[in-house]
Amino acid sequence: MDRSSIRAEVKDLLVSGLRLTVPASEITDDAPIFGQSAEGQGLGLDSIDALELVVLVEERFNVTIPDEDAGKRAFASVAALADFILEAKAA
Repeated sequence: MDRSSIRAEVKDLLVSGLRLTVPASEITDDAPIFGQSAEGQGLGLDSIDALELVVLVEERFNVTIPDEDAGKRAFASVAALADFILEAKAA
């Protein structure tokens, strides 16, 4: 799996798994997944969404998000999550 396909799959997982109303095609790779950037970009997800997303990502990609610090780095953006998944798969 390459970075581009993982990013697309992460976006689809966000939309379907968290029942978002925004289309996957409108989620930018670098926008924050939680909260919003100064430019108003981001999905604005909350802590309950975070718990759901951890489970979805771990099950779908067969990776482990070991702690809160790793989760914060991984869930900074779609791009960061794709990079985390690739690194976890390579380890």
